[in-house]
Amino acid sequence: MTDTPTHHPVYGRISGPIVMIGFGSIGRGTLPLIERHFEYDRARFTVIDPVDTHKDLAEKHGLRFETVALTPENYRDVLTPLLTEGGGQGFCVNLSVDTSSRAILELCRELGALYIDTVAEPWPGFYFDKTKSQGDRTNYALREDILDARAQNPGGTTAVSCCGANPGMVSWFVKQALLNIAADTGLERPEPKSKAEWAALMKDLGVKGVHIAERDTQRAKTPKPRGVFVNTWSVEGFVSEGNQPAELGWGTHETWKPENAREQEKGRSRCAIYLLQPGADTRVRTWVPTVGAQFGFLVTHNEAISIADYYTVREGDRPVFRPTCHYAYHPANDAVLSLHEMFGNAGKVQESQHILDENEIVDGIDELGVLVYGHKKNAYWYGSQLSIEETRAIAPYQNATGLQVTSAVLAGMVWALENPNAGIVEADEMDFRRCLEVQTPYLGPVVGVYTDWTPLTDRPGLFPEDIDTSDPWQFRNVLVHG
Repeated sequence: MTDTPTHHPVYGRISGPIVMIGFGSIGRGTLPLIERHFEYDRARFTVIDPVDTHKDLAEKHGLRFETVALTPENYRDVLTPLLTEGGGQGFCVNLSVDTSSRAILELCRELGALYIDTVAEPWPGFYFDKTKSQGDRTNYALREDILDARAQNPGGTTAVSCCGANPGMVSWFVKQALLNIAADTGLERPEPKSKAEWAALMKDLGVKGVHIAERDTQRAKTPKPRGVFVNTWSVEGFVSEGNQPAELGWGTHETWKPENAREQEKGRSRCAIYLLQPGADTRVRTWVPTVGAQFGFLVTHNEAISIADYYTVREGDRPVFRPTCHYAYHPANDAVLSLHEMFGNAGKVQESQHILDENEIVDGIDELGVLVYGHKKNAYWYGSQLSIEETRAIAPYQNATGLQVTSAVLAGMVWALENPNAGIVEADEMDFRRCLEVQTPYLGPVVGVYTDWTPLTDRPGLFPEDIDTSDPWQFRNVLVHG
């Protein structure tokens, strides 16, 4: 266990009102971190949520609670007075589902209020809209919508897009991992200062790709009941992204695509592909330090696209280097069973849904990091190994999964307050050192581990396989066929 923080530095003063949209597990966990690390006017801190399940907790902390669902018709009328109340610069902390990130961040920038979210979220209906093409249901499309907002109104008041654990923190881990690999392989050069220099560093290290490799071993005291979707974070969020097409940033070293892979036909970067199957029903081979080799789900995430895009090296309009990047997620065992049950029932989500809180979990960690592979030392995992025991000791109202997210929100808020006129930004573009400095006290052990494992390691060889033995790190070898 790492040292428990006993002193909580105050990082700055929020001069205007605070509006937190969403008071689910992440909202409740973020609240005490805001209280610890910022000065603000408690009388102008409002929580908005469509249900009042946790209204008592907000009121216990002296906050105003409004039970309202934001819609395209009412969000301006609801948010404008709250974000401008009493003067100063307001701060909108959007931790909700079913609210348009673009619409709300654009309103905040009009009002001069700072903004942060953990996902590029659409209005309700997007994820399950059968009238949309598969490509238009992807996170690539959602990200392009945010980038379009930036292109139309560059600069201005800071809005931090997609800044949770992943997306968010993992982008900062990638940069630290690259510096560590460079030092350990003798590649000497000044620390990169620009997107182009970071991309050149990754290319020159010989990196082929990045897995956002996660294993959640948190176990409940009681087994999962039949007919209940159990998770350690938002069930709605997981089901929504799990039913989007499997999606990944597509590397220039790849020589093969699955038959049901499709390229994006819209947008600026065209850096990603998607598969005509749900991400939470798509398995990949990956590796984390405590467990070793494991299956993960190739669930779509914003960082799979933003990291691949950020580290692209171009000659003119032609990409000459890009890493493959995707999520490789083994959730808590109860969540795996829940997915199996859901997909077995034709994808119909269970009516009863439950998030394990810190008091229901008997043990376990959320091991979340980046597996950077293909370089001279093969593969390097760098990330957080946060346990439920340490989480209980250092922050209330959340499990280990939650604290990795809420502490990233804290770091993003600090960065926004210190850089209030940066425009619309992604985590890849922020000062990773500053963000990790703020976040690390809440992450448990942060470790880097090299491994000689590849997707070709220890395959039993009992059946014919469609693999590429000439290059272990081809996606052909990572994807679990059949």
